[in-house]
Amino acid sequence: MSEIVYYLPGWGGRLNTGLGQGLMDRGFDVSGRETREQFRDLPFLEQAQLVANDLQNYFWKPESKVIANSFGAYLLLNALPQLPPYVGRVLLLSPIVGTFEDEATARTFEPPYPERLRELLAEGKIPRPISCEVHTGSEDWQSSPSGVTSFFSKLDVPVTIAEGRGHMLGADYVGSLLDSWLKTP
Repeated sequence: MSEIVYYLPGWGGRLNTGLGQGLMDRGFDVSGRETREQFRDLPFLEQAQLVANDLQNYFWKPESKVIANSFGAYLLLNALPQLPPYVGRVLLLSPIVGTFEDEATARTFEPPYPERLRELLAEGKIPRPISCEVHTGSEDWQSSPSGVTSFFSKLDVPVTIAEGRGHMLGADYVGSLLDSWLKTP
């Protein structure tokens, strides 16, 4: 029986393509939530509650692995305050932690409840997972390195900035990262 990774892809992402396919190619089974179809139609805080339930009911062991990308990381971060500190390993890629703006292009990204995570963090209500690693690109405007670094420094979680990378970190970067992260006990 293959080991299962709980995966939360970005907005509209699928469990069986991209990073999910990369996990399956490495011999892992993939479980998780796609922000598509019926799940996407649920109110955001219900989505976060379902993720918290999934973790607590099926992935609450020190050897459990959770990978969340972009909006999936935002969803996971909104689920964590409903739980004690997560006991498994967590890998966050290009995490959304609130509203981001790119002045150069006048682009804005605003997730549901954009200030909620910062408020919860300020109130000390986001429990730090026992083992958490964060990666974002130096050129990522949705998951800006300064905003991500500032947010996670308050949780004492290290952030790796991938130089020259944008929101899509790239298959070469993520593939190499998965090869080492998945093997670490």
